[in-house]
Amino acid sequence: MGRPDPEEGPLPAPVKPPDGGWGWIVLLGCFVITGFSYAFPKAVSVYFKELMKDFHVGYSDTAWISSIMLAMLYGTGPVCSIMVNQFGCRPVMLIGGLLASAGMILASFTTNIIELYLTAGVLTGLGMALNFQPSLIMLGTYFDKRRPLANGLAAAGSPVFLSSLSPLGQVLLEKFGWRGGFLIMGGLLLNCCTCGAVMRPLDMGMKRKMGKAQDKYEAKEMLPIGGKTEEGISTTDGTKKGKKAKKKPKKGKKLLDFSIFSNRGFIIYTISKFILVLGLFVPPILLVNYAKDTGVPDTEAAFLLSIIGFIDIFARPACGMVAGLKWVRPHVAYLFSFSMLFNGLTDICSARASNYTGLVIFCVFFGISYGMVGALQFEVLMAIVGSQKFSSAIGLVLLIEAFAVLIGPPSAGRLVDALKNYEVIFYLAGSEVVLSALFLGVASYCCLNRGKKEPPPENNPTAGAGSDTEEAESDVQEAEEHSSDNHQPAHSTDNAVVAASEEANHVAEEQRGEGGGCPAGDGEVLARDGCNADQMVERDSF
Repeated sequence: MGRPDPEEGPLPAPVKPPDGGWGWIVLLGCFVITGFSYAFPKAVSVYFKELMKDFHVGYSDTAWISSIMLAMLYGTGPVCSIMVNQFGCRPVMLIGGLLASAGMILASFTTNIIELYLTAGVLTGLGMALNFQPSLIMLGTYFDKRRPLANGLAAAGSPVFLSSLSPLGQVLLEKFGWRGGFLIMGGLLLNCCTCGAVMRPLDMGMKRKMGKAQDKYEAKEMLPIGGKTEEGISTTDGTKKGKKAKKKPKKGKKLLDFSIFSNRGFIIYTISKFILVLGLFVPPILLVNYAKDTGVPDTEAAFLLSIIGFIDIFARPACGMVAGLKWVRPHVAYLFSFSMLFNGLTDICSARASNYTGLVIFCVFFGISYGMVGALQFEVLMAIVGSQKFSSAIGLVLLIEAFAVLIGPPSAGRLVDALKNYEVIFYLAGSEVVLSALFLGVASYCCLNRGKKEPPPENNPTAGAGSDTEEAESDVQEAEEHSSDNHQPAHSTDNAVVAASEEANHVAEEQRGEGGGCPAGDGEVLARDGCNADQMVERDSF
């Protein structure tokens, strides 16, 4: 009846996500880590003017600090996946928090821009990468039914921290200078270690204990009350120990699982995400300069980014709640495609905005669509590959996105310098986002939904009767095993075994003799009656 081979030693099933409890603490830690990872590279830009004066370099030279941080965050994805699969999430996050803090503290003592690249760029970026990816993995471990909402709340950390770290950096710069600001920022990054400490892995031993208790309970229910009960339990435990000794040694866990590339959904997601990143970050990067060129004052131009951040704070949790609805969650990939389409059309429609009111309207709609994309991007990936392969999947996806990050915004900046026209850049960025949305939606519908529609298997009377015969014979073997384990020579049990054997042989002889000529209904009834009789006699014998 499809029983697993005890010598194969299948891997234990993961513990069911609690969808709450300590998971809310894990969610808070993921909120903080997401905020630092996405907002910190942008918040460091408030120190660039002072760095340009002290080191006598240009703006493009100092901008490489943020670029290196983001490149480390995305490009070291496979390295993070290997470390998580080898050592677990908590140790990797603790090491990452120490590296991120050490990078900023060492940066406060640097004497040239190259040293800043190595400390604030490489070291701090690597530390944040070692925190960001494991936090998302732990979030998917603790949440299942509420996972869309959890992803939305965790993603809200990015706009919240961006709106708070930038003003804080300005205050620190005015009171302590850029060196003192870097030193204090390094101390703040030690909170990543605290977030890593709360990432308690789910106890895999809990499931084993529950299984052992269930086995003992079943043994007590099956055996008669008395001295034989303890004997039966000890026999059950001894049999399990003997089977464990015969099990083959388990294969080591893969450090990086490349088998996910055989998943068509993962391939579609990766391609669409690459196209998306080419144009997603271009509008907010060029928005302030675009507003200034249209005659908007500097303070009002900078306020546009605050509008996007404020809308983004509420858009991400709200989108997570919508994605968690029962009738929406099975189609979350299409909701993600709609959010990308919404974002791309917003870029295209706002390309000709020539006054401050038009730019404010653009920021409102861009904040909504940008928040939807941020809330759904990792939820869709978790839904495609599952929590078991998510650690490898996110590492490979971030590595591929790193190339898009290094291609998209720099190319847009060069086009602005060459054409002196922001309108073309907004059209191009919006078209890329729309293309990614259409590719995800159409490819998911054509390649995935049609692949699921398979014709139902035809009913074969002969095959069905054969399977019933095998079930009857397997039940006979079970009855013989139970009678030998209990060492109770009960006459009723022997009669039941003989009756069941004769019933199974009778069914097999009829099938062989008649060659399947008997009506399907008669064969099914005969086999089914034999199985029911077997099961009833077994229960009575015990």
